[in-house]
Amino acid sequence: MRRYGWVGLLAAVAAIAAAGASTRAADTANTVTFSKDVLPILQKNCQSCHRPGQIAPMSLLTYEQARPWARSIKAKVESRQMPPWFADPQYGHFVNDRSLGQHDIDTLVKWAEAGAQLGNPADAPPAIEWAADGWQIKPDLIIRGPEFRVPAQPDRNIIEWTSILIPSGFTRDTWVTSMELKPSDLSVTHHICITFQPHKPDAKYYVMNWQDSPRDKDGVAFKPGTSPDSAQRVSPGGPVVGGQGASTGGGFFCYVPGVQADDYRPYGAAKLIPANTDILVQVHYTPSGKEVVDRPLIGFTVTDQPPAKQWISYGISAGGPKFAIPPNDGNYLSPPLDVEFTTDVELVQMMPHMHLRGKDMTYHLIYPDGRDEIVLNVPRYDFNWQIVYKPVQPIRIPKGVKLHVDAHYNNSTSNKFNPDPSRTVFIGRMTWEEMMAPFFGVLVPKDVNPATVLKRGDFVVADGA
Repeated sequence: MRRYGWVGLLAAVAAIAAAGASTRAADTANTVTFSKDVLPILQKNCQSCHRPGQIAPMSLLTYEQARPWARSIKAKVESRQMPPWFADPQYGHFVNDRSLGQHDIDTLVKWAEAGAQLGNPADAPPAIEWAADGWQIKPDLIIRGPEFRVPAQPDRNIIEWTSILIPSGFTRDTWVTSMELKPSDLSVTHHICITFQPHKPDAKYYVMNWQDSPRDKDGVAFKPGTSPDSAQRVSPGGPVVGGQGASTGGGFFCYVPGVQADDYRPYGAAKLIPANTDILVQVHYTPSGKEVVDRPLIGFTVTDQPPAKQWISYGISAGGPKFAIPPNDGNYLSPPLDVEFTTDVELVQMMPHMHLRGKDMTYHLIYPDGRDEIVLNVPRYDFNWQIVYKPVQPIRIPKGVKLHVDAHYNNSTSNKFNPDPSRTVFIGRMTWEEMMAPFFGVLVPKDVNPATVLKRGDFVVADGA
């Protein structure tokens, strides 16, 4: 009996040990690790911004880079602050949607809570081969933009929009298939826009041109010929966004915080840049308290084959002279944009642009029979992340359909970014003023004249008209 008792005891111990080993193996298999679980999420949703030379403050390309930020990653994804994405999922699906599903959020949270383990490096997917030197595209051609010295503390902290003409270097008609603007100092760059201009014999290159707007003691612009206390503080229609040029080179292109490169290749489209075209570069910088020099670069990919379609970008300033946000108004409705298409088009991108009091913006298509189709709703606009929303499939818009865009603004104390809720806010170029600028891009056959695509309305359009 004693011998059998020992045998039974040993068998029980062995069974317990086997069960423990099995449990540990199961725990190991269920452990969330960087290599197997986290890195694929970062590659798909985060690394386009979180890498050297991009807008995000830290790189997340490797475990060594990501591990110190594990708790921060957990907090940001649980609150859905990151990745930045603001489109209402009820209206449309977008090819560049970086938002995380609940499973991915849970994975990142479990990784941080379990000690942010590396795991087996052999489980990791291959590293993405990002373009070198902080580019998003791999440019075939690079043009050096004009240098701009941003003073540490200009008068009233104001640097007016400045335009500088530079030669493009295109000596023959060229189809451009993607385009990117890359500032050297993101901290001071409010925006840089380029448009393409037919060359003129008297063109003066690298000369800075700007206009000093009449401003009150706080730096807010008012309409010339009126007093600073007048209700008509800005010129009718507001400022031109992007300058002239859609009739040359398919419109304008801008860098603003959070924007991605324009890539026309997935659509079989391009923009035609005629030979000897000049580039008008419009810059707007915000001082940071120390003097810096920005040296922007402009990158292009090109093709020798004419595309089937032409890509046209529109920069529109709406709102008009009636735009005026009252003090402490937390839900001001701007005068809308209404524009009619005079030819069939395909809508391929939309980018709401407002300033610090921007709250929401909605793009509608209004059909001749009265049908109202919402194609983009951004219920929580963020000036720090001005996203270009690109539908998964181009939206076909027949001739005669109108694009209607409305927007709300929060000029109350509940807006933590609001510089001063106690004053009326008008259309203006400075960050503490406002804009109502619903940018968009369309495809048309390559032989269509861009100047004929829109019926003119109560707005300013950056297409040379």
